[in-house]
Amino acid sequence: MKNLDRRDFLKVMGLGAASFAVPGCKSSSKEMRKRPNIVFIMADDVGREVLGCYGGTSYKTPNLDKLAETGIRFTHCYSSPVCAPSRVKIMTGRYGFRNYKRWGHIPPEEITFGHILKDAGYATALAGKWQMVLQKKDPDHVTKMGFERNAVFGWHEGPRYHGPLIYENGKLRQEAEDKYGPDIFCQFIIDFIKRNKDGPFLAYYSMALAHAISNDLKIPPPTGPGGRYQSYKELAEYMDVLVGRIVSTLDKLNLRENTLILYTADNGTPREFITRVVNGKYKEEPISSKLGDKTVVGGKGKLTDAGTRVPLIANWPAPLETRKEQALTGPGTTPIGKVCDDLIDFSDFMPTFAELAGTKVPDVAIDGRSFVPQLRGEKGNPRDWAYCQWEGKAWVRTKKWKLYRDGRLYEMGKDPLEKSPILPGNDTADSSVVRKKLQMVFDDLKRTEG
Repeated sequence: MKNLDRRDFLKVMGLGAASFAVPGCKSSSKEMRKRPNIVFIMADDVGREVLGCYGGTSYKTPNLDKLAETGIRFTHCYSSPVCAPSRVKIMTGRYGFRNYKRWGHIPPEEITFGHILKDAGYATALAGKWQMVLQKKDPDHVTKMGFERNAVFGWHEGPRYHGPLIYENGKLRQEAEDKYGPDIFCQFIIDFIKRNKDGPFLAYYSMALAHAISNDLKIPPPTGPGGRYQSYKELAEYMDVLVGRIVSTLDKLNLRENTLILYTADNGTPREFITRVVNGKYKEEPISSKLGDKTVVGGKGKLTDAGTRVPLIANWPAPLETRKEQALTGPGTTPIGKVCDDLIDFSDFMPTFAELAGTKVPDVAIDGRSFVPQLRGEKGNPRDWAYCQWEGKAWVRTKKWKLYRDGRLYEMGKDPLEKSPILPGNDTADSSVVRKKLQMVFDDLKRTEG
């Protein structure tokens, strides 16, 4: 498909045509009658082992655990191993070789899910982490990318936690030292939800938590008790507290039955975390996380499962009378307590949001596939493989097998830590067949580049 700029795309689409359906999607008039609000929460640096609902035992995450218990927990969601490419991919539905040019940049012609939902009649907002531009150079950048209301910390410009430097709707505000950035971003989302309770709305809560204190600034004063910085445990558990505030707001406004909550994270947990400053230098200590009784080492920055296999929770309750009748898979609502093993690629969120909004994806190369049917407890059309790239390396994988572009193949159930690669000269009959199939994916993707 040709690459249209956003203005041309909107001409093709017919601006605001909210009744459009995604090609291939069957939506009844009943389902389309009231499009859901979407609260999309993306945590920063949170691997699956952090959440109790995934078996984590090091941190208390009761609010997220309850969302999983009363909704759907996905077991095979894949991000990029670091934040910037994950965010470009998830907002555009496109693989990095198409649009990821450099760190902290999204090409201005790209169309985000903010654009398509805004143009479909949704009120749109983003709060927390943006990191797609230096705000002081382009303070209206978030608005230009489809998020009408926004409050983001100034990346490389000031702190994100205590006394944060924030751009709100393009205007700079420097908060007092006793003001806490995560509280401000959470409240911004809450206020947006209250103002737009009649819907439909998209609230993209791009959390600052649980990223370490930014080390690209002058060394700031300690933020926790005892002359230290906040620990990963403190930040991760407070992340859960703020998610609880969002859910409580939706409950109080009686919006849960028409609001889809999606929670994920941009990449895996770091290996180490800044805890103190010693002699003017940061001191990092290992993060110790437990998955059951097994110690899990964070994999942020790596293409392993520890860096790219992230949590994904969906919660969209059925009406009360439906829940009482235990008809748990009614149209438009997530079943209760379901675990879904389908592959979810970060490129899938764009077409999923488009289908939920009853609109179309852009007329450009979109790599994602909608998982709306899975959100409703239906089979859907799950993908056969997921793709990831970073720093010149890439893999294609199924749930069971993972092939790197350099020829390393892993059977993930037997080798989840990727210690023993199967090289081409050592293939078994099974691995040879798998290698050929996954290599065909690499070859097909290469033909679509440009």
